[in-house]
Amino acid sequence: MEGLLIHALLRELAPELPAQNLGLAFPDEGSLALLLKGRSGRIFNLVLRYRPPSPSLVLEGGTLLGEAKTPFQRMLQARMRGPLLAAEQLKLDRVVFLRFAGEKGFVDTPPSTLVLEATGRNANLLLLDEAGRILGVDRVITQEVNRYRELRPGLPYTPPPPYEKLDPRTLKAEDLRLLLGRPLKEVVRHVDGVGLELMRELARRAGLTPETPLDEAALERVFQALKGLVEDPALRTALTEELRAKWAEEEKEALRKPLLEALERERKTLLARLADYQRALDRLEEAAALRQKADLLLARLKEVPKGAEKVVLEGFDGKPVEVALGPTVSPQENAKKLYERARRLEALAERALDLIPKTEAKVQALEGEMARLRQADLAELLALTRKPREGKGSKVGLRYTSPSGFAVWVGRNAKENDLLTRAAHSEDLWFHAQGVPGSHVILKVEGQNPPLEDLLFAARLAAYHSKARGEAQVPVDYTRKKHVWRPRKAAPGQALYTHAKTLFVEGTLPKAVAEE
Repeated sequence: MEGLLIHALLRELAPELPAQNLGLAFPDEGSLALLLKGRSGRIFNLVLRYRPPSPSLVLEGGTLLGEAKTPFQRMLQARMRGPLLAAEQLKLDRVVFLRFAGEKGFVDTPPSTLVLEATGRNANLLLLDEAGRILGVDRVITQEVNRYRELRPGLPYTPPPPYEKLDPRTLKAEDLRLLLGRPLKEVVRHVDGVGLELMRELARRAGLTPETPLDEAALERVFQALKGLVEDPALRTALTEELRAKWAEEEKEALRKPLLEALERERKTLLARLADYQRALDRLEEAAALRQKADLLLARLKEVPKGAEKVVLEGFDGKPVEVALGPTVSPQENAKKLYERARRLEALAERALDLIPKTEAKVQALEGEMARLRQADLAELLALTRKPREGKGSKVGLRYTSPSGFAVWVGRNAKENDLLTRAAHSEDLWFHAQGVPGSHVILKVEGQNPPLEDLLFAARLAAYHSKARGEAQVPVDYTRKKHVWRPRKAAPGQALYTHAKTLFVEGTLPKAVAEE
């Protein structure tokens, strides 16, 4: 959830504060619904979804139910008492502070502050006391994970690292001049509260595309669109036909560019090799001259002074020939070294003769591929971009085929687990044996809902390729790959995940398993 969207929601909430706290509900382990009665008498839910990868803060009507499901949620139920006094945002960052007054009673409940960090994959929810110390946290963060700050009970709360960006609520037109000549998408780096989705919305409103280099006129349009975005950041999807065509073309170019650059790097490497091979051919004359000098040394041994660094001998054609010598070795040894140098040059030339036509064919094939790539449509480019890159030699990981024909990938070590998970489609299914070290298993369904037999097939592979191999009942979690992420600074193969379901299977290979 982006900063300006949070700002708009808090602006809508502000007239209702302070609001009476009517109670909490917990629809699931990663959600909190706070039932409020505002100053106007309106009753509504302030809903916090605080688990990665898609946290959010929304106002909803109706009735939401759910008992506390985790120790942290039970703490919230006990400590978040009294009216909601204020809802504040840290700059336009995705960090919100909800301040509660506490409650007088037989046992007083002191004031507290709930902190929502709606920061994508690092999302979290914390409860602070009056002094700003952490009472509880949904996800404990240690120094091993984040050197900048620790988030665990008992420590003072430290917000995310500070940053400097333009505030769209107060900026002037001239403040945007730092974007002059740059593409519109650079606004994400320089303007607070604007992420990728709002950048695209800004482009729609300004009638530009994300890749448009900004001139003076475009900057003015962006400035006006930013002001409108602050007042109403609601996302829309309508595009004119002309703008839709421009966006489609830019999307194609954005996909095409890295593919062409990779092919061009390979082409330059091959051309450099061709140049080396040609130099090797050109040195054949040098090899012939070295052989002639070696022959001459052996024929004129008596004319070579002992310890000389060079000697001038009469050549076989009667002309003088100067020969450089190693003064510490005999004329015979000098001749032997000249023969060896000549043989190396001749071997390089012979190899070059063999490799030049093969390399030229590779260059020609690459240039043909680049020409086809320049003419490729969006569907072809997407297919090429999503195609997993495999290294030379054997494939990354084990490959199987499920009973219904879906591909199944299995990592064999931490590096392969990391590579396969990153290469998987966001809607593929990811499997891992619960609570034990083991392989990451990917069922390549790309959003489809496979039959149960395919799920069990992949789950058994995950159980077999884990520390639970051979056990009768192995719990295996599975979820869409988009709900799996690697924590910051974590080692390859380590992963966190949400939205998981669990299957119980035997820790043995499925029957009739077929590895590709």
